[in-house]
Amino acid sequence: MAVELNHTIVAAHDKMASARFLADLLGLEVAPEYGPFLPVQMPNGVTLDYMDTAESISPRHYAFLVSEDDFDAIFARIREAGLTYWADPHHHHPGEINHNDDGRGAYFDDPNGHNLEILTRPYGSGED
Repeated sequence: MAVELNHTIVAAHDKMASARFLADLLGLEVAPEYGPFLPVQMPNGVTLDYMDTAESISPRHYAFLVSEDDFDAIFARIREAGLTYWADPHHHHPGEINHNDDGRGAYFDDPNGHNLEILTRPYGSGED
């Protein structure tokens, strides 16, 4: 049997706003609520299940591998929304994108402080 990631739970202070934030930026849909979860399904079948919490949220990192065309569309939505973005996960290079592995990448935060990333090439797939 092949092992595949099926879903992960994403803590949020407002699961609807957080799920909608991600879905709108990535050009995806928010699925109907399932129990306490509000799912956003990726095209590869992995689901991010947003769940409300009143507790403090430890930010997590979520990276999305996208095509060059999708990067252009998503990055345009990031800029149109006036979001701060960075070329690196430590937020040392604001207003820049990276060109790691002969691709492009950018980092931005969601409303809960989760560090989101879009990239066009998997790490280690290029020459640099």
